[in-house]
Amino acid sequence: MKLFITGATGYIGSSLAAHLIKKGHTVYGLYRNVAKEADLRKLGIIPVLGDLDNVATLTDYARIADAIINTADSDQRRAVETIIDAIKGTGKVFIHSSGSSVVSDDVLGEIENPNLYDEETLFRPMDVRQERVNINNDVRIAGITKGIRTIVMVPSMIYGDSLGLPVESDQLPKVFKKSRELGAGVYLGKGINRWSNVHIADLVELYELALEKAPSASYYYVENGEASYKELAEYVSDVLGYNGKTVSWNGTEAIAELGDWARFAWGSNSRVNALHARRLLGWQPNQPSIREWILAKK
Repeated sequence: MKLFITGATGYIGSSLAAHLIKKGHTVYGLYRNVAKEADLRKLGIIPVLGDLDNVATLTDYARIADAIINTADSDQRRAVETIIDAIKGTGKVFIHSSGSSVVSDDVLGEIENPNLYDEETLFRPMDVRQERVNINNDVRIAGITKGIRTIVMVPSMIYGDSLGLPVESDQLPKVFKKSRELGAGVYLGKGINRWSNVHIADLVELYELALEKAPSASYYYVENGEASYKELAEYVSDVLGYNGKTVSWNGTEAIAELGDWARFAWGSNSRVNALHARRLLGWQPNQPSIREWILAKK
């Protein structure tokens, strides 16, 4: 199968591309940095120079490919609409990558939210995540009304070494960085807020399953366990040689430094259950837990 992957130099995109190439697929990868071309070719990716604002490029390669997987930017509406318009009526597959921060709350680490969301659970997103939810819904609707097969992937906190280019995930590296700055494992507020998580190798396996057999308009949370941010801070502290020492970082200061990201990605709860992935696609994650993976870095 010919695949067009946006965000091919990123953590998810390059890992997914490397995995799917090993499975025998041809992968065209959209990238912005010309210096990365050789790196993409080494992975077996056919480089496509451009970005999500290049309507002509997105249109051309969406039409060339049998399936399109967006891993570049969950919030770029114009790119999503361009891809859908390019393939409408063709029966092709479009997989859009979102994230479980759509169900996050605004508690800055002070509350453990008991709510656990599966794909059938209604929720009200934070203000900074409303448009992401709107885009997810529009992608699913297109899978019913536009003659294409659409799938929305909603990973939780992703961990694990990249399977592609040497790039890192989003959340844990920031915990490591701030912990090094403060000489202790860092969490916000009380640190009792909890996030579901998933290993990158398990995640790309689910993308492959979804590509092969997910029905149109599907929506999948992706997780294989959860941890509080205080627990993560303790693991990080141990690995960095701080003997489990942890420290609370004031939420207001965190927002001043990291912006809204601190609200929806570090200080929030995001607890999801990958019910549909397991029951409907037969997904069976088998990688080490987030605790095992972090502590193995000692």
